[in-house]
Amino acid sequence: MDRGAKVLSHKIIIALNSSWNLVNFRLGLIQSFLLNGYEVVAVAPLDEYSSQLSKIGCRFISLPMDNKGCNIIRDSLVIFRLFRLFKSEKPDIFLGYTIKPNIYGSIVALALGVPYINNISGLGTTFMKEGWLNLFVRLLYKFALSNSSKVFFQNYEDQYTFVSGGLVKKSVVDCLPGSGIDLKKFSPVSLPEKSFVRFLLIARMLWDKGIGEFVTASRLLSQRGVDAEFCLLGFLDVQNRSAISRQQMNEWIDEGIIKYLGVSDNVSEEIAKADCVVLPSYREGTPRSLLEAAAMSRPVITANSVGCRNVVEDRITGLLVRVKDPNDLADKMETFSKFPHSYRIEMGLKGREKIEREFDEKIVIRKYLNIISTILQKKYAFICD
Repeated sequence: MDRGAKVLSHKIIIALNSSWNLVNFRLGLIQSFLLNGYEVVAVAPLDEYSSQLSKIGCRFISLPMDNKGCNIIRDSLVIFRLFRLFKSEKPDIFLGYTIKPNIYGSIVALALGVPYINNISGLGTTFMKEGWLNLFVRLLYKFALSNSSKVFFQNYEDQYTFVSGGLVKKSVVDCLPGSGIDLKKFSPVSLPEKSFVRFLLIARMLWDKGIGEFVTASRLLSQRGVDAEFCLLGFLDVQNRSAISRQQMNEWIDEGIIKYLGVSDNVSEEIAKADCVVLPSYREGTPRSLLEAAAMSRPVITANSVGCRNVVEDRITGLLVRVKDPNDLADKMETFSKFPHSYRIEMGLKGREKIEREFDEKIVIRKYLNIISTILQKKYAFICD
């Protein structure tokens, strides 16, 4: 079968921990599968974004899932539901994203002889902290990935961690430029010249995203008399051990330092209003918010941490800061506020060029289509033999 040829009736199951994630980060990939003749079944917990998946032509199946912590009983139910789903749908290939669909979906696929592809988009708090949970998750990953056809990572540090730790075979790994960016959807927007600077942080409201450091840096800059707005955009009260409480957010708002913008389905509108997008995260796969900002020609300030530093060329497309250092973050934000408007524009344009070279969504789509085609060729050649 020619890799460029269209196929009919081959079924792909793609599973994540939220429909929001599917719609915002994987929609282009799903659409490319559909255009190439594949049947796509999207699996995730039901939320307000689930209906959007059916509108583009794929089927959605709800999978209840506890995204917070590890509970043997609830997680066993996820495995049972996935097993029943696989037996009913009989997929040709399974694509797993996020930790629980990745691990439990792969275990079910392994048991049923379904080829599977994994995407490790980031290691999160589990890999940052030592303890029994870290060891347990590593053992689960090692077993789940033992027969994977391909394991995609979003940065080489995470890839090295898995390979050197014996969690995955070197022969099946590859690195992707994050989830990729739709360069038409996120296009350059002119940077208006104004008297103050608007800093914007886009992320789930988690301590590990550096939210606390951003708030502290904003407080320091206000004390220094820097004329700026400090804005937060993203989900609050998320299911995560690192979640920032609504009470804490309200205290920051009442203090008058930051503005919490809530959640937006049109993030590009908020990026367009910003002069600089900030993300002092402790560790990422490849941060989507920075890709979107740079694609729209916005300079970025981010931590010199795994995943984040890959998106930025220091002093060229943005600024790098020390991890967990609000004083350094404040200094760099103040430095940015003193940059001439023309220099900010130049940084933004160079950031856009970097995204076009390295992070185009088409790179991600091409790699997936190639490996899926290869898997199907081997699978049906074996059946014919």
